[in-house]
Amino acid sequence: MTVTSSVPLIPLAEVDPAEVALVGGKAAGLAALIRAGERVPDGFCITTAAGELTDDLRRRIGEAYERLGAGAVAVRSSATAEDLPDASFAGQHETFLNVRGVDALLDAVARCRASLGTERATAYREAGGFRDADVGMAVVVQRMVDPAAAGVLFTANPITGTRTEMVVDAVAGLGDAVVEGTTDADHYVLTDRPPADAGGCLTTAQLRELREAGERVQRRLGRPQDIEFAFDRDGTLWLLQSRPITTLFPLPDSPPPGPRVYFEVGHMQGMLRPFTPMGISVMRLVMAQYLRSIGVPTDPLTSRAGIVDVAGRMYLDLTPWVRYRPARKRLPESMRIYGPRVAASLARVLDDPRFAPLPGRPFRLRVAITVAARVVPGLIIGIVGALARPGRARDRAFRACAHLQRLSRIETARSSSERLRAAAELQGAFMTIGVAEMLPPLYGALIARAGAVGLLRGVATADEVDETLRGMPHNVTTEMDLALWRLARGAAEHRDLLLNTPPTELAARYLAGDLPEIGLGEFLRAYGHRGAAEIDVGVPRWAEDPAPVFAAIAGYLRVSDPQQFPDLRFRRAAAEAEAKIDELVARARRTRPVRARLASFLLRRSRALAGLRELPKFAWLYPLAEMRRQLLAAGAELRDRGVLDRADDIVFLEFAEALTATTSGGEFRDRIAARRAEHAREMRRRSVPGLLLSDGTNPEALAPAAPAPDGALTGMAAAPGTATGPARVILDPAGAHVEPGEILVAPTTDPGWTPLFMTAGGLVTETGAAMAHGPTVAREYGIPAVICVRDATRLITTGQVITVDGAAGTVTFAAPSPSVDATGAPPGADGTT
Repeated sequence: MTVTSSVPLIPLAEVDPAEVALVGGKAAGLAALIRAGERVPDGFCITTAAGELTDDLRRRIGEAYERLGAGAVAVRSSATAEDLPDASFAGQHETFLNVRGVDALLDAVARCRASLGTERATAYREAGGFRDADVGMAVVVQRMVDPAAAGVLFTANPITGTRTEMVVDAVAGLGDAVVEGTTDADHYVLTDRPPADAGGCLTTAQLRELREAGERVQRRLGRPQDIEFAFDRDGTLWLLQSRPITTLFPLPDSPPPGPRVYFEVGHMQGMLRPFTPMGISVMRLVMAQYLRSIGVPTDPLTSRAGIVDVAGRMYLDLTPWVRYRPARKRLPESMRIYGPRVAASLARVLDDPRFAPLPGRPFRLRVAITVAARVVPGLIIGIVGALARPGRARDRAFRACAHLQRLSRIETARSSSERLRAAAELQGAFMTIGVAEMLPPLYGALIARAGAVGLLRGVATADEVDETLRGMPHNVTTEMDLALWRLARGAAEHRDLLLNTPPTELAARYLAGDLPEIGLGEFLRAYGHRGAAEIDVGVPRWAEDPAPVFAAIAGYLRVSDPQQFPDLRFRRAAAEAEAKIDELVARARRTRPVRARLASFLLRRSRALAGLRELPKFAWLYPLAEMRRQLLAAGAELRDRGVLDRADDIVFLEFAEALTATTSGGEFRDRIAARRAEHAREMRRRSVPGLLLSDGTNPEALAPAAPAPDGALTGMAAAPGTATGPARVILDPAGAHVEPGEILVAPTTDPGWTPLFMTAGGLVTETGAAMAHGPTVAREYGIPAVICVRDATRLITTGQVITVDGAAGTVTFAAPSPSVDATGAPPGADGTT
């Protein structure tokens, strides 16, 4: 039957699964099971339209209870935001089992309805982005099953993500002990072959029956399910609940045949958040432009360039190289710069017989020869020239950056489609101009550093060599942060305004021309093309939204200890690095005078060139910012023509779709709305696999985490030194600040985060790479950093006193600081927890 929003009570068998707003997620899930032909205990739903428990409703509940036999029933909350694909609300609302009698039933119903307002449910809604006004509470009442055994069936492995495995946890008797985690359950992992001798409370036949039921339900409902079940005393299987598994990382879209392995590369640029659809589309375009620039025939507008979009994250398909015998030995070690977990995960993949090597090459020899002939000579000449004359190489690199900035401005006297195509070609300009002039000095710095490590082996460690790279000159990101520090110092007369006004309000007033002049215009002319998540053209730049800049200014204004002034800290780090070079050379000269002289040359060359590490990306951001400007202009035109509702809707299209829209229009609203909703859901995801198999397996989860020494968290050493201080957990740099001496704990970092480094005593991140932007800047500022610390933002709370050992790669805990809030509350206005 078709129900209406005024019906206060409905038999479960008559519930429409689509009526979630009326019956809640749990009742809708049960109705879907019933319609799929599964065995579900009989019951009824008290809907969100019921309003108060009036006398009439109480009577109707009593009559429905009598029709169930007036025996023991289960009373369960069924919120409208519950058991959804992206929010389970597991355990947030009340459930009562073995309820007997009308009075007890009515009391349980009332308590279920009241559980919508509990502190835990409210906090869960806030963290998930659900407004209280949008959530209602229905209640499900079902006949109790007297179980011999009960538990939970996951139709995909929720730990490893493997879709070809099912997982069962079961106990004898009621299954609530499994859900609540109050007892040890019998654990089973089911493949297509159930265990011959199951053991525990379930038989092999029951496990086979569960797997078959799981396959049916998953097939009917279209995605992996979390199913509660019970076998009654007669051995009959009952399904008590089914909801989507919300924690699974999505599968890659339409992978090629056979098992594949993908590597997530967004974190290398500080992108842990999802790309917008346009953002990842432009990344494909950039990759195609690069391939074309080195001689690989590619159409930038149609090529996917080896980039795989999984939940908005950018993955590369490593499968051809994993299967290429000459590359297999070097792969794990080459991946070590991206963190020990990624390297260990890849080593496990290589041991998997499904990824055994195959004959042949993952490239065409003719193409490889063409690429080598085009790239290698210029690269060698550039590297040698940079090592011989580093000053000249720097000048050429900065001139190339300035040239690219001048090119990245497209006149507006063209059609939107022409301007978008011109913006796309700018990416090719970066590849031909920027890469040729900016990469050779960087490779020269890496070669010089590696040579110095080799020459000083037995005299100094690699970590000591890295200390010579602190406070590096010629780094555009460091110069940006110091420029912002000088701006903050010059704005001291407006201290109260800048400290006591929310950054979002300051940004709005600045854009409206309603703020005193503090020099921000000049800063934004130089650096306004930057921002957090800046490689995604779908994300605003600082010039559009300077709120993060105001937040950083406020953080600088709080620095009162002259010893913590960023410019002094930077100069101190530079002096210490120069002194370290003298120390290492003197140490080597005692026994190896010739090596000492060569090491001195290489260390100083490395220091003279390594500061250019940030320049290629800085230059690349000019054409990316212009691409965004042209996209928003085209979006405004499409809005005016009625094709889009908002100008920024265009960033939820792919580039080819945007071109189609500008030339021939089309209907994109439903597509954009669905993508906006998906992007919002993915923004809440806190964990992204570094490696991912095509069956959903996260290889890192296949092995238990190594035990942390003495209760420490372990990660990857990224910047030497130690620091102790209260943690400041920040999930988003916008509006955030770090008090002097606090340890910044973040999911990831990119240059948009680095203003926070100026006051931080240390850095801890959940992902990253030793040569990525965050750790590089941390080393330059002389603050210790540990990266790739799994679940750091969950295991550490704001206010906890921690010690970061950037050489050992460990984070240890002390007692919570009494002067800082250590409640671990959900993210607040400043983006902290």
